[in-house]
Amino acid sequence: MPKENENLNEIKEEKAKDKKKVKALEEKIEKLKSDVEHWKNEYYRAYADTKNLRKSLEKEYSEALKYRSIGFIEGLLPILDSFHTALGNEITSPELKNYLVGFQFIYRNLVGALESEGVTEIAPKVGDKFSADTMNAVDTTEQDGEENLVTKVHRNGYKLHNRLIRPSMVSVSKNKNSENQDSNEDCIVEAEA
Repeated sequence: MPKENENLNEIKEEKAKDKKKVKALEEKIEKLKSDVEHWKNEYYRAYADTKNLRKSLEKEYSEALKYRSIGFIEGLLPILDSFHTALGNEITSPELKNYLVGFQFIYRNLVGALESEGVTEIAPKVGDKFSADTMNAVDTTEQDGEENLVTKVHRNGYKLHNRLIRPSMVSVSKNKNSENQDSNEDCIVEAEA
């Protein structure tokens, strides 16, 4: 029986070794599964980051294309201002009237080319309500009536698509009575003191 006991002990030892090997392999499998899950998550995260980066770059590229000509247009604005000045003058000479017709033709072609690129003119009229989004008040004019109305247009403004290139330069109305009320209130305060 000693031989059988020896065989039994050997079998038990082998069985214990096998159990240790199986346990080690199971632990290794669990570690590999967790590694697979980790790298799978890393892959999805990198994929999402790449996709978001691509979308962001495409958006930036389309914005850059959309507004690529802003510097060029800014250079043309003084020329448009000169056309406005020239076309706004009254001409009595028949020779100058012929030149005026040519200037009007050139001006319309220039404006048409700019409009095809997405440029729009901001041309407020006298009596329009002042808008700080598209206008810049360079002067105030005292008058009776409503405040913050355009009283004079110095320069037209321009937009490229929805981006303001240059605001309109305008004079804005200020109510005469409001200044008199302010000065009267100041006098009353000084008299009380």
